[in-house]
Amino acid sequence: MSTARNHVREQEAGIYIGNQEDKANLSNPISRALVQGFDRAFLAALAAAAPRSILEVGCGEGRLATLMAEQHPVDILATDFSTALIAGNAPLATERLHFAQASAYELSRTAHARDVVVCCEVLEHLEEPAIGLARMHALGARYYVLSVPHEPIWRVLNMARGKYWGDLGNTPGHLNHWTGAAFGRLLATQGFTVERWLNPFPWLMVLARRTST
Repeated sequence: MSTARNHVREQEAGIYIGNQEDKANLSNPISRALVQGFDRAFLAALAAAAPRSILEVGCGEGRLATLMAEQHPVDILATDFSTALIAGNAPLATERLHFAQASAYELSRTAHARDVVVCCEVLEHLEEPAIGLARMHALGARYYVLSVPHEPIWRVLNMARGKYWGDLGNTPGHLNHWTGAAFGRLLATQGFTVERWLNPFPWLMVLARRTST
């Protein structure tokens, strides 16, 4: 299953959509190694969850959705707020992999409830991440796989490679910045219990369950 298509570096409704770099086609060997480490940790978390069905919140260009479909022959619904990205992902759809437009704030049990919820590299973009997490919590999934950039390491690395100096290394579109402790507190306040921290450098990643219903 191929993810090769035009990479999107645009804005929609004033919000950056997709990744600022095409993670499926990185030329820098260090960047490739970091993304490969992310993928290994992500697949390990997903394997531990043993999903019977999957919802991805904020699927972007569909890279993780296709990776999940290759590893897990279950129903996968991949959502994103961007109509442009969802339209661009149409060629990636299969009998088991489906794409639908929905923001993290619009999730409902009727349309989006699945056994496992995946939300990677999304929460840092949300103006109200707590509300997005509350919507995901309300879906009643058995497991959640969540990741965000590990700050301030993320911004330091950006500056070390000469990126985004004018914004102190902040990637365009990143509105929120968490250390491990801060991210753990956010999840706890929204009713999640972290069962496992994976933290592929330079990301924070957790496998979590709902603490309460």
